[in-house]
Amino acid sequence: MGSCCRLSFFMWIYLVVLFFLILGLAAFTIFTVVVTNKNVGKALSEKGFGEHRLGDYSRWLQNYVINAENWDQIKNCLVDVNLCQHLTENNAKVFYKRNMSLIQSGCCKPPAYCGFQSQNATYWIMPKTGPAVPDSDCKTWSNIQKELCFDCKSCKVAVLDSIKKDWKIIALINSIILVIVIIVYAIGCCALRSNSSSGYQKYSGPA
Repeated sequence: MGSCCRLSFFMWIYLVVLFFLILGLAAFTIFTVVVTNKNVGKALSEKGFGEHRLGDYSRWLQNYVINAENWDQIKNCLVDVNLCQHLTENNAKVFYKRNMSLIQSGCCKPPAYCGFQSQNATYWIMPKTGPAVPDSDCKTWSNIQKELCFDCKSCKVAVLDSIKKDWKIIALINSIILVIVIIVYAIGCCALRSNSSSGYQKYSGPA
């Protein structure tokens, strides 16, 4: 009877830990799904680059990622890894045919709707008549290699989209783990119930 009680005690601890693990995984998975539930923006560029809007992403994700402090750190990282460096040797034709990442498209060039004229991959000239549309990104663009469009909304949106995709993968993995943990928890509950019934029968003896 003593060994049975000790086993039941450890089983209870084990199940309590699993229960809180299930709650934690479920809460984080739900949070991740809620944060990434906005639809991805439609492609606006006729050149094949995805142009997205900040409004396509949840308010929490916007506030957390693109606030002044966090964005400065992200921008510095993008500059330090030379995100746009290898694009500088390409002419415009090669540039448009490249399969650029969304972050490169958003941070290494002005938005296509600005109507800038490309001299090379990272040097663009504004038309004499000004930008084709009155968008802030058209004025934010700089031909200085450490600035480019790193402060543009298009760059921020590209980073948000990358984070959103990563979080969706995390949510999927968490969901799989959650199902496995729930199954293990259910098996543990059955084992505890079986152990308790067996211990009770041994203690009470045959009828």
